[in-house]
Amino acid sequence: MKKKLNNDAREALKKIPSVDEILNDFHLPVPLDFYKFHINKILNQVREEILVGKKKSNIKKYVFDKIFYLRNNIINNSLKSVINGTGIILHTGLGRAPISKDILIDGIMKNYPYSNLELNLSDGKRGDRNIHVESLFKSLCGCEDIIMVNNNASAVMLMINSISENKEVIISRGQLVEIGGSFRIPDVIEKSQGLMVEVGTTNKTHLTDYKQAITKKTSSILYVHTSNYKVVGFTNEIEISDLSNLAKKNNIPLLVDLGSGSLADFKSFGLPMERMVNKYIKAGADIITFSGDKLLGGPQAGIIIGNKYYIDKLRVNSIYRAIRCDKIRISIMESILRTYYTSKNIGESNLAIKLFKRSSSDLKSLYDKIIKKIKPNIVRKYNIKYIDSLVEAGSGSLPTEKIESISIILYNDKISAKTLYNMFLGSDTPIIGFISNNIFHIDLKAIPNDQIDLLIEIINKI
Repeated sequence: MKKKLNNDAREALKKIPSVDEILNDFHLPVPLDFYKFHINKILNQVREEILVGKKKSNIKKYVFDKIFYLRNNIINNSLKSVINGTGIILHTGLGRAPISKDILIDGIMKNYPYSNLELNLSDGKRGDRNIHVESLFKSLCGCEDIIMVNNNASAVMLMINSISENKEVIISRGQLVEIGGSFRIPDVIEKSQGLMVEVGTTNKTHLTDYKQAITKKTSSILYVHTSNYKVVGFTNEIEISDLSNLAKKNNIPLLVDLGSGSLADFKSFGLPMERMVNKYIKAGADIITFSGDKLLGGPQAGIIIGNKYYIDKLRVNSIYRAIRCDKIRISIMESILRTYYTSKNIGESNLAIKLFKRSSSDLKSLYDKIIKKIKPNIVRKYNIKYIDSLVEAGSGSLPTEKIESISIILYNDKISAKTLYNMFLGSDTPIIGFISNNIFHIDLKAIPNDQIDLLIEIINKI
């Protein structure tokens, strides 16, 4: 029996088409080695199936069916536009802050085919790439100087390494946070070659704790805004102004990691308030880092602002060159910053802020438009209606706050919510919804107006 199985397997293996045979029959306009890589993965999989005894009636057809399915997966780019039906505007998995089409296209075109990224057009000499956003950040934040790097994690590492390499950094135990991807502040301090000195407790830290920890080896005080959680109840945290006074008395800088930094007055929009960046500058922080792609509404970036004396220390650190921003991000950031006419008046082209500002009544009107254009039989089949919902900002921003929204729900007792989820996920333009109480939801909060017609089209094709 064993010998017969081996013979069957041997014969079956001979029937597997070669890579060249597949290439002759299935030409694809993709890089050849990329195509061969995926073909070989399929052929290896088929060989393994044969060797474990899985019989195929027509091996060649079986392989070519797999190649045809492969074609649909590799012919187009893996990265694609999606519809965010989660309600989370700053969704990390979906690219965080959405950026308007006009700003994205403009940011690319301003760099085609070349740009004055590091060229001073007034004298033709080499310049600094930060100059394109420098005066905007200075005026909006009230700071002396600024540099941009590729994200806030690298901004924090550059700050600590430049100021506190092989020196003591004082931080409250209540601020030893972990953010997404197991990114922990103690690990960041260690990797930045700072020597962490913990003070206080998880729920209470007093100014005397900081005073008693300061020695001749102390290089800085680090304040980390707990942007992805809050400790409530029996708590105490020191005001930035008090920490600043203590730092200045001891001739050491106060470093602040905000995580999410806001230039907008969210309270004026009827939304949960996030303390604005310029308030920390006024309170006496020497260096502040925050994300460009969270509440600011820009591209992925780490923004470092503050006292010019200290920013200059960061600028000459060799690590800075390894983590600085590219031309596209700088171009997009400049356009985003220009939307901040005032802290309460932000231009419509700042898509993230625009989505945050949409009220539940605005979203209800949007739902009314949608439901009128969905085929009646689809509405009946999936019992489509709306419910009031509460969503999060996302990416650790406004962590304990909920924002009012509207969700479209679809339900059919013969089709599971998971099946519906996968159907929408498999659309040409995927719709990323969510399941709650075994019902599939598409929340409207994070869906821009110019995607609504596409959303309707996809629902009608379901």
